[in-house]
Amino acid sequence: MKELVSTYNAALFNIKQAYHVYSDNNEQIHLEEVSKEIKPALDRPQLNYYGKLPAISPENLGDKTFRERYNVKYAYMTGAMANGIASERMVIELGKNNILSSFGAAGLIPSRLEAAIIKIKSELGNKTFACNLIHSPSEEALEVNGVELFLKHKIRVVEASAYMDLTPYIVWYKAAGLSEENGIIKSENRVIAKVSRLEVARKFMQPPPSSILDKLVEEKKITPRQALLAAGISVADDITVEADSGGHTDNRPLVCILPAIIALRDEITLQHDYNYKIHVGAAGGIGTPTAAYSAFSMGASFIVTGSVNQACIESGSSNIVRKLLAQAEMTDVIMAPAADMFEMGVKLQVLKRGTMFPGRAQKLYELYRSYNLIDAIPKEEKEKIEKQIFRRSLEEIWGDTKDFFRERDIDLLNSAEADPKIKMALIFRWYLGLSSRWANSEEKGRELDYQIWCGPSMGAFNVWVKGTDLENPENRKVVRVAEEIMKGACYYYRKNILKYLTN
Repeated sequence: MKELVSTYNAALFNIKQAYHVYSDNNEQIHLEEVSKEIKPALDRPQLNYYGKLPAISPENLGDKTFRERYNVKYAYMTGAMANGIASERMVIELGKNNILSSFGAAGLIPSRLEAAIIKIKSELGNKTFACNLIHSPSEEALEVNGVELFLKHKIRVVEASAYMDLTPYIVWYKAAGLSEENGIIKSENRVIAKVSRLEVARKFMQPPPSSILDKLVEEKKITPRQALLAAGISVADDITVEADSGGHTDNRPLVCILPAIIALRDEITLQHDYNYKIHVGAAGGIGTPTAAYSAFSMGASFIVTGSVNQACIESGSSNIVRKLLAQAEMTDVIMAPAADMFEMGVKLQVLKRGTMFPGRAQKLYELYRSYNLIDAIPKEEKEKIEKQIFRRSLEEIWGDTKDFFRERDIDLLNSAEADPKIKMALIFRWYLGLSSRWANSEEKGRELDYQIWCGPSMGAFNVWVKGTDLENPENRKVVRVAEEIMKGACYYYRKNILKYLTN
């Protein structure tokens, strides 16, 4: 193999310029701009001509049909981060640059979510953006309220996440936007489903069950015609394959799950004879150009970034969180109990550096598993968690919890009043729920309890930008991060073509 020296990096980074590739008698590789035509190797026997290194731009990566469907510049999306971490400011900044972004609606009360929707729409007008709809088995009202607001304000793209099965609410959102024109189904409401399991991907790629559609018609949430149209198309327009991400994750390796779901997409498309493409994108671990290039090379139609955006100035996180994220290494993450699915034992991936949240959250879950009511917890253990974790009596915490759920989910509160096990779960969820908000609001005195959702891609990003201006979190902006990742992916695309040409 001929030597490829670092002096070619400048040419490789000049991604919009095509080059002739050849070597001389000393087997030294040369790159000549295509505009400066060289003579064929036959006319210049001292040269060995390999071919052309093509030009490429970030707009060429991924699927053109994905960009057209959402009217965006890149096959690139920023995923939602709950509690408004994927903030209005982030969505607006990316949207103004024609980059698809999903607002972090999960965990927000309806009034807060509605205010965010109104603000984003007033700034972006007709430009595309998404809102997150998270499956909330322990707080069904949140999912219902989300769909009601999305339909009311004509939100045209929803990023559905944390689903283990289809619910009537996500089907309602999709079907309510269906109509027919000249025999062609028109879908105003798009669903991008974030999944990490084949069985869940299959449900979203297929038409919804007739039982759900019939119930929606009966409740007059959709028309009989919309139910008929929905029965012939997939619930999801597109699928995001979530690998080892921050927050909710199954820690799946992308190299295994992405090809499997792409193959499943092809199978289901043939089975149902769809006349449109379900794009399959990649998320989880995408925080560097090499990761982006790898995902596109495996067939991803688009990529989704997450953790790296939380460290940007437009995120809803606090400055102290951004600094902690900017110092994170790839090994500085751990799984901890999730607030929204605490009772089910579901965990999410968080930062462990600089915080005691993971251990304290796990302690609460162990107590929940071991006892059926607060009063059954040994006195010594109870006093310990009151002093170290809650810093108040559990009776006081229950008072605050009741006030919170009176506005958020009165049915759940009534269940807790009747069932001491549910009551204990809600008291423990007080800590898990507030710990992420303490991090976002930079709550003084609670620094060791900050819950910071983070995947290993954050550490990889920090390694990549070390020694550049992006090492400083104050310089990290979501649009620039997107462009640098996509441009860098183009560089690696050309670098590998050059390698293959000269082998």
